[in-house]
Amino acid sequence: MADVTVQVLNNGPLLVKGTCAVTDHEGNTVADSDSVVALCRCGMSSSKPMCDGTHNTGFDGTLNPPS
Repeated sequence: MADVTVQVLNNGPLLVKGTCAVTDHEGNTVADSDSVVALCRCGMSSSKPMCDGTHNTGFDGTLNPPS
């Protein structure tokens, strides 16, 4: 089993579970965790790349959209 897993939440963030570091485009660490990090999927967070719950304002992140 992988040391890190990513769970896509329906209408919510990506949950990264396990020991990980999130870095910006210059390699600076913006989050360091040994448990869970929630990453924004909707682009509305004021603390990108972290999720701040803003997606509750109408984000539709349906996992299996109709074809």
